[in-house]
Formats: sequence, C-alpha cells, structure tokens
Amino acid sequence: MFESILNPIFSPLLSLGYFWAIIILAFVLTLLITLVYKYTTNQGLMKKLKGDMKTLQNQAKELNKTNPSKAMSLQKKIMEKNMTYMKHSLKPTLFTFIPIIIIFGWLSANLAYEPIAPNQPFDVSVLFQEGSFGNISISAVPDLQILSNVTQTVDSSSVSWTLSGDPGDYQLVFMFGNREYTKDILISDIGYVTPETPVKDSEITKIIIHNKEVKPLGSLSIFGWEPGWLGTYIIFSLLFSLGLRKLMKLS
Repeated sequence: MFESILNPIFSPLLSLGYFWAIIILAFVLTLLITLVYKYTTNQGLMKKLKGDMKTLQNQAKELNKTNPSKAMSLQKKIMEKNMTYMKHSLKPTLFTFIPIIIIFGWLSANLAYEPIAPNQPFDVSVLFQEGSFGNISISAVPDLQILSNVTQTVDSSSVSWTLSGDPGDYQLVFMFGNREYTKDILISDIGYVTPETPVKDSEITKIIIHNKEVKPLGSLSIFGWEPGWLGTYIIFSLLFSLGLRKLMKLS
C-alpha cells in the first residue's frame, strides 16, 4: 500500500550497498525521532525531574543505613517522579509509532534478504513431515527454467529444485498427492517476496525460496552473532541516538 510512496524515496539508497543504506537510514530516522522528542517534550520539566530523582537517590542512599523508613519514603517519591518522567518521555511515540512501523515494513521487505537475480540459478525447497512419501512436481506461471528434475520422490524431510528465469513476478505450483500448493516469487535486482511460507493441515510443512540473508557487516561476528539488517540498524541507531541526544543536550 505504501510502497508507491516509499520506493522512490528509499530505493535509490540500495544502489549504495546494504551497509551504507542501513547506516544512512538509521541516522535519518534517529535524527527525526530525536527532533520529535525534543519538540514534543517539556525539556525544562524533564531535566528538573531527572535532577530531583538524582538528589533523592543520593539522600536515600545516605539514609538507608541510619533511617530505613525515611529512605523507603524517599524511594516512593523517586518512583512517582520516575512515572511522571516516563509518561512525558513516551509522548513522542504517539507521533512516530505508525510512521516507523510503515518504514520498518519497507525495510524488512527490501533489506532482510538479497533479491533473486535475473537469469541466475536459485534454489527452492519443500519441507515435509517425518514419514511423508510420494512424488512431488513443480511448475511455474509464467514458465521458468527448471534446472533439476521436475518430478522428485519424497524420501527425506525435504525436496529441492534449482530454477532460473527472466525478471518478473511468478507463481510456483507444487503438485503433491491430490493437492496443489503455490508460492509467489519475484525475480528482480531489487526486492523480494517473503522467502518462507508455512503450510497448515498438510504433510508439507513449509515452502522456502533460498534468498541469501543480508549480512551488512559481512563476516563480522559479535560473540558468535552475525547481525542482519535489523541488528545492524539497532546498533547504529543506538549510537546515533546517544550522540544526537548529547549534542542537543536532551534529558
């Protein structure tokens, strides 16, 4: 629904590569969110509440050993001020929540996986429940080049094919038993259809198009974790947020 609006704005960034596209988007979105936060909150009040809480925390720490009941009273005041602080700090969410959800939908549809390149081989798999057997065949509308046997015997938990085709929208059709299963795919330099489609009430459990997952940071591993688009976005948006809030002296 919003692709016609967002594509002309964000699609040119994809030509820079996934890493720089995510960096730029993380900075721009974080800047917008920070500006909304600045102009929709009472920064004078926010700073006063923060200062009051810090003062009360120091007083409570000193009274904790000599007068625990007084310290508990101060802790209650701290919690009340913290609730007021949180209430005001969440106000900007009313303005940014829906636009961010829409933009994240576009990001997920364009940055999570690499597209299926035109006229390049790609793999398709169908997963089965344990104990399934029979023959399964594949076809495509419009026709695609099928580089492996069209009909295969189900003798394990999955069956795979290799295909190739010109740019365009296609529908894969799988015939297994007396049922027909379909899966939409997109062959293009930009964009893709959700690679995995679960199947209910069938011996087939899932249909998978093997788009390669995007790793914007390459082979960089953080304690065994290789961030995808979302992890990379979160890392840099947090860094940008800290820097921008400090630069704008926001509470």
